[in-house]
Amino acid sequence: MLIIPAIDLKDGHCVRLKQGEMDSATVFSANPAEMAVKWLASGARRLHLVDLNGAFAGKPVNEKAIKAITDALGDEIPVQLGGGIRDLDTIERYLDDGITYVIIGSAAVKNPGFLRDACTAFPGRIIVGLDAKDGKVAVEGWSKVTGHDVIDLAKRFQDYGVESVVYTDIGRDGMLSGVNIEATVRLAQALTIPVIASGGVTNLDDVRNLCAVEGEGIIGAITGRAIYEGTLDFTAAQALADELSEVKS
Repeated sequence: MLIIPAIDLKDGHCVRLKQGEMDSATVFSANPAEMAVKWLASGARRLHLVDLNGAFAGKPVNEKAIKAITDALGDEIPVQLGGGIRDLDTIERYLDDGITYVIIGSAAVKNPGFLRDACTAFPGRIIVGLDAKDGKVAVEGWSKVTGHDVIDLAKRFQDYGVESVVYTDIGRDGMLSGVNIEATVRLAQALTIPVIASGGVTNLDDVRNLCAVEGEGIIGAITGRAIYEGTLDFTAAQALADELSEVKS
């Protein structure tokens, strides 16, 4: 089980939002590249980046900060990135800049053909990000909840060839209220591709709970606010996850 630190980028800074509200941003660092190196040194084996401005603008905004992060990390660990990715040229540019996986979220829901084309053009490099509330998919920075059932949509995208699914329960993200294990397991059981949990990872109990269902196809958990505010010690969390994985194997 990978514990994956999140670096959410707003105006070139590392921030966290509560439930996707841009005006609820807390700035944790003015130097995201430095923060990325810190997580690497703390034992991170993957990093999760979000261009928050890009997600709202529908185009990349924090490319300079993203390039600084990939330059600082080199080839040390995989980096996955989402936010404002709407065309194949943008994907190609990010991959050239050192991003390992590109996450397509709202654009996948609104333009499935784009997702299919991306999976064809960049096999093994495309992750779909599905944000849901009460089992229904939300788009546009969570501002609109659609009528799409998250499991039905994930199955369709799995057929397109996405590498994995990042699943966020938007009722819990940034709220330090625990992971929605039940909904995450339901999704993972319905798919043959891996699921990465996101939203609500708060403490070591959440890590234990996720590791207990790892066998259902949940390969990682993204954590942000908890590791910045100190309710979760990242190094301890990854060590616990490794220990629990070893016990099972």
